Amino acid sequence: MDRVFISDLRIETIIGIFDWERVTPQVVRLDLEMAWNNRPAAANEDIALALDYAAVAQRVKQCVLEGQFLLVETMAEQVAQILMQEFACPWVRVRVAKPGAVEGAAEVGVQIERGVV
Repeated sequence: MDRVFISDLRIETIIGIFDWERVTPQVVRLDLEMAWNNRPAAANEDIALALDYAAVAQRVKQCVLEGQFLLVETMAEQVAQILMQEFACPWVRVRVAKPGAVEGAAEVGVQIERGVV
């Protein structure tokens, strides 16, 4: 199966469990991989048959901004569900990272895979 990806999508949002995190926006970084059959789009040069990564990015931004999540785990799960349900991706890999969340580490976060390739 082919994969479409969006790398290093940066979104400033409210995320975290500490009081200061609930009032101070932080940047999260998302990497998305989505299984998609690119052959029909490529064979027909038809954008309507391709996965619209601009629409995916916009919808993920909306989810992250509106969610004001406590945990990156919850954010990753909700993003995965959107990709699978709203965009009909049979398999997804979602990586969510919080830069600077742990002293001495460039970033921390989670990576999940959902669905079947």
